[in-house]
Amino acid sequence: MKFRTTLILLAVFILLLAVVILMEHRSEKVKEKKEAAEKLTDFKAAEVEKLSLKKEDGSVITLKRNEQGQWQIVEPLEAEADDYEASSLAENFASLRMNKVVEDRATDLTVYEIPKKEVSLWLKGQVEPVVIQIGLENPLDNTLYARRADRQQVVLLPAYLKYSLDKKLFDLRKKDVLKFETARVQSVELKSRDINWKARKDGDTWQFIQPLTALASKYQVDNLLDSLSGLRAREFLAEEKDQEKIKQYGLDRPEFTVVLGLQDSQELIFSINRKDGQVVATSSLSRKIIEVDSQIATDLSKKIDDLREKKVASFNSWEAVAVSLKKEGWQLAAVKEKAREKGQEQEKWYLGGAEGSKEPADESKIESLLRKLEYLEATEFIDKPGDLKGYGLDRPSLEILIRVKPAEKEEKEFQILVGTENTEKQQVVVKNRDLPYLFRVNSDFLKEIPTKPEDWQSGSADKK
Repeated sequence: MKFRTTLILLAVFILLLAVVILMEHRSEKVKEKKEAAEKLTDFKAAEVEKLSLKKEDGSVITLKRNEQGQWQIVEPLEAEADDYEASSLAENFASLRMNKVVEDRATDLTVYEIPKKEVSLWLKGQVEPVVIQIGLENPLDNTLYARRADRQQVVLLPAYLKYSLDKKLFDLRKKDVLKFETARVQSVELKSRDINWKARKDGDTWQFIQPLTALASKYQVDNLLDSLSGLRAREFLAEEKDQEKIKQYGLDRPEFTVVLGLQDSQELIFSINRKDGQVVATSSLSRKIIEVDSQIATDLSKKIDDLREKKVASFNSWEAVAVSLKKEGWQLAAVKEKAREKGQEQEKWYLGGAEGSKEPADESKIESLLRKLEYLEATEFIDKPGDLKGYGLDRPSLEILIRVKPAEKEEKEFQILVGTENTEKQQVVVKNRDLPYLFRVNSDFLKEIPTKPEDWQSGSADKK
């Protein structure tokens, strides 16, 4: 009896489950049908291969995807399109939801001034485009009267579409026509009326080789390359540059010429000129002359001292693994090693003692000095120092040796020699062993130098 009851209950459960599933399926179908009825278009933006905007004045802008899937302008001229702008345009008219149906069977479209504008979209595998005709703007909420050319309905479309419909040819064009890969640049040469220099890449650093030999600021050079590569047209002045156009914009004798040496012995030349309140530019790889933002002229006008590496030693203090000081009468060395403390592995500083012994160091004092040295910068460069005796560097008052171990890179060692301090000006001249010139720096960092080896012992402050 119990078994029979169980079977009946199971059958009832299965029946109810089937009813629920059927109802949900019907509900989904109804929902899908309702959503489809609310859409003027129902396709994916990726299906659009070609589109055109017909303006109120009758002018037409047509864009088409090339074989690589990138957008190109094909009318009223041939040019590269801004992929983001073109894709956004296609996206806005795909799966386009209507705000309201105004008339199911409109007989007089002139009431709505349809068509003032038209958007035509050609989909993959279809010969005829989907044409959306746009009329006047609803003054109440700025929605747009519109219809599909293959339907009789007049509907209201969202107000945001007005922004897309008002796109001009310039808005849809690719503007970074002078773009290049900054990672490929191996040398930079700037020629101008007042400033001339050349820098070459050496591993991770930039070195000036003209008019002097010195370290260049990696940040400054990389920033200049980014600015050049990121130049965007504010206006297209010439589609095809010829000698007449080049002379017209003063690019036959430009204010700035930048020669970039690329990998594989290739060369890219930028010509930039200020003329009649505009900054105009072109490159050896572009047929166009464009107006660009005036900031690039400011960047190119920087003096060489503004582009030099001002740090005495370029390193990160947290990557230091050893530091030693040598003063008259004593010397001090500390190393950073891994140690287990409370079950966890940590990096600790130790002072080297006699016969290879070591003792805990005052980490805060060591790291404070390293941070000061990390940010020690020139207030002035001395490029041809001559006799080091005049700076107290023939017999330095202090020698600092720093060893750093960057992640996944070889260890580096920096030696800094410190001359005689000018206490009145609070300055001192220092030398980086690896560089041919000297740095005049503020002498504040000398306050972090211990007066005796015991000052770096752990707990030295308490002992005082």
